[in-house]
Amino acid sequence: MRISRSSLLMSIIAGACASGPAVGHPGSAATVPADRHTQVDAIFAPWTGTNTPGCAVGISRDGAVDYARGYGRANLEYDNPITPNSIFLSGSISKQFTAFAIALLAQDGKLSLDDDIRTYVPEMPDYGKTISIAQLIHHTSGLREQGQLLYLAGWRSDDVMTQDDMLAIAAKQRGLNFSPGSETLYNNLGYTLLAVIAERVSGKSLPEFAEERIFKPLGMADTHFQVDHNEIVRGRAAGYQAHADGSWRISIPASDYYGPTGVFTTVGDLLKWEKALVQPDAGSLQAPMAFMRTSATAESGSPSGYGGGVFVGTYRGLRTIGHDGVHAGYRTYAVAFPDQHLAIVTLCNGASIAPQELAQKIAAVYLGDRLAPPEGVVKASAAELAAWPGVYWSALTDEVVRVEMKDGALRPTGGSIPLESLGGGLFRSGETSRWQFNATTDAVPAGRELRIWDSWPTPRVFTRVQAPMPTDAELASFVGRYRIGEVDMTYAVLLTDGKLRVRWPRQSDLVLEPVGGDRFVSGAWTVTFTRSEVGAVDGFTFTARRLRRMRADRE
Repeated sequence: MRISRSSLLMSIIAGACASGPAVGHPGSAATVPADRHTQVDAIFAPWTGTNTPGCAVGISRDGAVDYARGYGRANLEYDNPITPNSIFLSGSISKQFTAFAIALLAQDGKLSLDDDIRTYVPEMPDYGKTISIAQLIHHTSGLREQGQLLYLAGWRSDDVMTQDDMLAIAAKQRGLNFSPGSETLYNNLGYTLLAVIAERVSGKSLPEFAEERIFKPLGMADTHFQVDHNEIVRGRAAGYQAHADGSWRISIPASDYYGPTGVFTTVGDLLKWEKALVQPDAGSLQAPMAFMRTSATAESGSPSGYGGGVFVGTYRGLRTIGHDGVHAGYRTYAVAFPDQHLAIVTLCNGASIAPQELAQKIAAVYLGDRLAPPEGVVKASAAELAAWPGVYWSALTDEVVRVEMKDGALRPTGGSIPLESLGGGLFRSGETSRWQFNATTDAVPAGRELRIWDSWPTPRVFTRVQAPMPTDAELASFVGRYRIGEVDMTYAVLLTDGKLRVRWPRQSDLVLEPVGGDRFVSGAWTVTFTRSEVGAVDGFTFTARRLRRMRADRE
């Protein structure tokens, strides 16, 4: 049943109240160091050269800009410096504007967040269970990841990809990663579909709607959704990828889809948005902004940590509302500490730059001892570290995680960042990710379990792989042709120089490394061969973080 507009607004406001106060008291930002700007400059010192990309940073206190500056070069070909007015592709920061457009349409009474998406996008298959608009917003839809689907269909990252391309590949899907609402898993396709829904309901393109209802009212004059990658964007910073030889290469996406990405903006405009997000003026923005700041609730009843296109969480004991962005050579991050009336925006144009880490260092300058001390690292014994390397597999998702000892530290295989011990088999990877190794049996190390917490409250659970490596005869049995109708692609599995390879048009081969039994890995992908009742190889499945068990049948 369609809920009424008034009921929807009451539920949004009630949810916001239940999640805690939206903001602190006026003037709650305490005294900050007098040399704070000098300290911020020191944080960005590695990116101040004339032959490197860099970042624009914007910082506001109590809603007023406190500091804004650019570091590095916006364009390495013309030696143009980055300034606070430089325009960057914001990547997934765009999601909050797409979600806000939907919230405005809900407030207008033109849709309900509980509506079945097929009401507005009938091209989508009937999966037997309703996928709601809210589930698209909160990453609980179970839909497969659009970029990985296109990759399996033979698309390259520099191909021009449109809204219609994304909708076409989505409409072919006959399966989901999980039952809608049962899990939280970050998903870009959901936001592409939200853009389609916003356009079909409003009768305007999302760029037009956002300009009229969001950007213009908030004075965000340098912000827009891009619909044509060939358009001229005055003041745009180019994106760059680091090359193996230490030089830089241009990395600007040829993307004509939007919703999960597509917003070009500046640090100044995003600070205006952050102010509106956490301190909305009385009036029409209050209810939709309250929805944006309110975390969804998982099936367990606990908060998922994701609101309307933003992560709603904490950093070292203080509440935060923020989101990162990654697209081609652009790396971005925008975060608000609502109770301290502090907002930080870092927009960068080099793929090796970590804007979230930079923003956290800025937060330490401005917030000082109001931030809780970081978790203390505990030195793990050599014997303890030696117990954990190995291959771990998830029965739920079919993902494989490999752990190795390298340079005296435990780390994901091939990873550059070591896992830091917090004691008791618990390790951290960065600020948010936690890895818990547990012995599920006292008998042998093979009976060990690994739980990984990333951005979501529910851990990914893995167990140690115990299956033997395949023999030469078994490797030969996997050779053949396989097909996935949902992406209209046929794959050849070859055996060359003792290694299995998966080959298909327009992509580099996936070289498969055995991890035990019928399971192999290649980069971020797990490939698991399947067998018939009589034991014959009858297919295989592709699995990655956001796409599970995509089946290819043997021809």
